Amino acid sequence: MNPGSLLVQYEAYSSHDGLRETFDAALQEQQNIVLQAGSLQNPARSFAESVCEGLQKQQRQLECRFLYDAKGSELYEKICSQPEYYLTRTETAILQRYAGEISRETGSCHLIELGSGSSVKTDYLISAYQAHYTNVCYTPIDISATALKLAGRAIIAKRPDVQVVGIHGTYNDSFQLLSCTSPAMVVFLGSTLGNFTEEEEHGFWQDISWHMQTGDYLLLGVDLVKDISILEAAYNDAAGVTAAFTKNYFARMNRELGSALDLDHIRHVAFFNSGKSRMEIYLEFTEAQAIHIESLQKTFAVAQGEMLQIEISRKFHLPAVKANLRSYGFEPVKTCTDDKGWFGLILFQKSS
Repeated sequence: MNPGSLLVQYEAYSSHDGLRETFDAALQEQQNIVLQAGSLQNPARSFAESVCEGLQKQQRQLECRFLYDAKGSELYEKICSQPEYYLTRTETAILQRYAGEISRETGSCHLIELGSGSSVKTDYLISAYQAHYTNVCYTPIDISATALKLAGRAIIAKRPDVQVVGIHGTYNDSFQLLSCTSPAMVVFLGSTLGNFTEEEEHGFWQDISWHMQTGDYLLLGVDLVKDISILEAAYNDAAGVTAAFTKNYFARMNRELGSALDLDHIRHVAFFNSGKSRMEIYLEFTEAQAIHIESLQKTFAVAQGEMLQIEISRKFHLPAVKANLRSYGFEPVKTCTDDKGWFGLILFQKSS
């Protein structure tokens, strides 16, 4: 790369239809750039419509992707450093230990990370690929523009020979790019898969499988079933950071949607549902309130004691994960876990 390519540009936008063309051009020109996908061109409207749709469901729930505004992303990074929240440090240790083996297994490939966040963990992978191959290219994809900007700048400052072409958008925005990056490895860490219902997961793997090229790789991180006390402590940290993170959802609604909610009468609730093998995270109204969505001229009454589901986090068994992915054409190649068996990192190859 020439020295000029070390400057990251953040004001490049493309329509949904033109994203692939713009992405291809950035790769060819060796640009370091973040592209905004068409689906996020009107974020305020998308947020309002999502909240409205969620509040009209029989079991009211809100899309967890809207947890990650600038404040939410900052709070999430704090969650990751809490002593109860084992997920990040455990997965990071696995990556640190096995990144070199993974890079040798896949060979040189384009790294595409879904839900990249701060990209701190991914640096172990980037470092391993840099150690073995030239022209490493990394595409972080995230709905938080702030996280992408900070991560992109940090990577380029630390590793100026790595090309960063980020996408500010949703997973769906990125699928069209998978077929034009081969050889590639899709990186999906943090057990983010657990935020999907079974139905959503089915659609996700169908889309990934359809767009990925045969022979390409998938690196998947999954949180494994363990003692309930450990799970519940991770989502109810003593410092209250997770509670602040979930309550920030309604603070964001106040800021952006004019919801006029009294946050002092809303509390964070998180527990493990054994029947569904998942953590469930809610915000409970300790007194009746009304939720206003000014831009859509909608108002929703919420009763005292009513709980709105903010997020789920399913927990997995490794054999079941591998069997499921085989049904979508992914063959497990390598499995890595920590010594306690709390977290799993599985490398798959697209076989059909």
